[in-house]
Amino acid sequence: MINQAPGPTLLGFDVVLVGTILAGVAALAVMFAIYAAVTVKDPMAKRVRALNERRDELKSGIVKASAKKRQSLVRKTEQTEKMKEKLEGMKVLQQSQIEEIQQKLAHAGIRNKELAVYVIAGRIVLPLLLGALGFTLIYLIDYFPDWGGMKRVGAMGALLFLGYKGPELFLKNKASKRTNLIRKGLPDALDLLVICAEAGLTVDAAFNRVAKELGRAYPELGDEFALTAIELSFLGERKMAFNNLAYRVDLEAVRGVVTTMVQTERYGTPLASALRVLSAEFRNERMMRAEEKAARLPAIMTVPLILFILPVLFIVILGPAACSISDAFAAKPGR
Repeated sequence: MINQAPGPTLLGFDVVLVGTILAGVAALAVMFAIYAAVTVKDPMAKRVRALNERRDELKSGIVKASAKKRQSLVRKTEQTEKMKEKLEGMKVLQQSQIEEIQQKLAHAGIRNKELAVYVIAGRIVLPLLLGALGFTLIYLIDYFPDWGGMKRVGAMGALLFLGYKGPELFLKNKASKRTNLIRKGLPDALDLLVICAEAGLTVDAAFNRVAKELGRAYPELGDEFALTAIELSFLGERKMAFNNLAYRVDLEAVRGVVTTMVQTERYGTPLASALRVLSAEFRNERMMRAEEKAARLPAIMTVPLILFILPVLFIVILGPAACSISDAFAAKPGR
């Protein structure tokens, strides 16, 4: 038998084998990209379905249409009430806490208010679970034998803090991302509202039209506008629908839009002119935020410049001179 010569190697790795693996990974990535492009889904499909269910709920005046869904909701409500009673018996549940968590859930895009009780319960249960897990790994099993006393205590404290603040940090992060996405699309939404108002559409029809137009670019904002349009059609007081929009979105600009809408509904002032002024203010505010970030950039770049760029620059500039001086001193004794 003739032994095949080994292939070329680089840093101890077979170049042909590594190239074959990388080619396979690239082929799989291309196939996945093609599949994702072909089977792209409408981001508003699920949201529209949920909003249509909300429309049916408001129109029919019941919580759920079918008896099966009604029974499921009643069961969930009973479980929530039982947990609420247990927490109240432990003296760890207050109505102000529930309202605060409910608003945080609304800011994060979660409209199920019953989850507030579970979030409060999670702040009690998670520290116990993570604390027990950390105590077992750190002290009983001694999984980290090299850790000293301070490091062990610090790890236990971090686990307890993460268990207590974890649910709130998750909601805050999700709400912050959602608020930023809504802030980006709000000026465009106001411009479309101005066009719809000048075209003669009613307020609820204008909100519905803007939701359809901006649903793909800004799904979160389209979702909120569509729900506001539904509530404007079915709620007894139109002011309540606008207040619900301000309640669900933690954004000062949205509260300004709601105030303008309420004033136009009450006093009959021109809606298009007021919205045009608000849109110009929001665009100027967005430009000012961009300029502020650009102005902060030199101060932010100072530390990376000192730590990473200047040392390399000194080595490149002074390195050849240092090598020449070193060679000159090394050659002197031999002469």
